[in-house]
Amino acid sequence: MCRALRILCAAPGRTRLAALKRASVAAAWELVGGATTPEDVAAQAEWWAADVLVIDAGLGAAAVHSARSVRPGLRVVSVGGPLDGADEVAETLDQVREAVLGIPRPGGPVRG
Repeated sequence: MCRALRILCAAPGRTRLAALKRASVAAAWELVGGATTPEDVAAQAEWWAADVLVIDAGLGAAAVHSARSVRPGLRVVSVGGPLDGADEVAETLDQVREAVLGIPRPGGPVRG
């Protein structure tokens, strides 16, 4: 059974979170939740069974590591600069969708 990727966005503050969600929305995946503190990132990643975390670099690497502690296969796109542990970096909001698309689907490529 196939399902859409679940994308969790996280940013410091509601205004930045809303901008990140607008930049991340696409018909090819489902946006879930929305965290504004490092503590909420891990809780929501687990609750929503997120596949990808799109995180503003301002929340810091600790948020990435805590999310991966509960979702080890979680892929991470850092927005606004690199974060330790991120798989992809989108320097601007315009690059977010492309960064998400550049990440392999969970489980990796199918080999024949």
